[in-house]
Amino acid sequence: MRVYIVNRRTLTRLLMVILLIGVSALYTAGIENGVLSVFMDNNRQIPIYCVDVPEKKIAISFDAAWGADKTEELLKILKEHNVKTTFFLVGFWVDKFPEMVKKISDEGHEVANHSASHPQMSTLSKEQIIKELNSTSEKIEAIIGKPTTLLRPPFGDYNNRLIETSHELGYQVIQWDVDSLDYKDYGTQSIVDKVLGKVKNGSIVLFHNNATYTPEALPIILDELQKQGYQIVPISELIYKENYYIDHTGKQTPLKP
Repeated sequence: MRVYIVNRRTLTRLLMVILLIGVSALYTAGIENGVLSVFMDNNRQIPIYCVDVPEKKIAISFDAAWGADKTEELLKILKEHNVKTTFFLVGFWVDKFPEMVKKISDEGHEVANHSASHPQMSTLSKEQIIKELNSTSEKIEAIIGKPTTLLRPPFGDYNNRLIETSHELGYQVIQWDVDSLDYKDYGTQSIVDKVLGKVKNGSIVLFHNNATYTPEALPIILDELQKQGYQIVPISELIYKENYYIDHTGKQTPLKP
């Protein structure tokens, strides 16, 4: 049996060659399969996840798609705390609960668009996206007398086509930086901990209107946020309408004069 002795310098060079070959192979495979496209595309469009604001101001939002049993209770809690929020509504939810849509608006909350049928919107054509947004906005406007100007794509799923089409229709695309995970039904304390542990100036918090433990968690969260001096506003009162940019993290930041 032959034994080969390789000095340290040669071994280091050999390992570097192997590493470069491996990286090259992964890069090539990534380009071919689109895996790296998100990271390599400098033209990637990004929604608003949070906002760069100097003051202690945040927005709370609710997505509504699958039921309305707890919405009345949530509205009561929000009223007791003198808090206005944003409700993102799916078109078929609007069809099923038009009276609740009106009540949400009448109580001073912002009504926004969450699509017509709750699809993976990155899979849709431009024409399908337009139909999804216009259909829901028309239904909402027929009830409250105002069109929608904010969109939250279902599942947080988006691509450049969705964002560019939404902007053409006059929408700001909104995500979130604080997820309560209330839909997972982990319990009241879990929701409280997740929100209070992550919220900061300019945060956008995600809740769902029909999650099991949200009505129990919400007053605890609102009490603590108000105690800490946070002003809670609808999303349209948190975001900038012009002279801003959105960084790679999704933070909307005003342009310096």
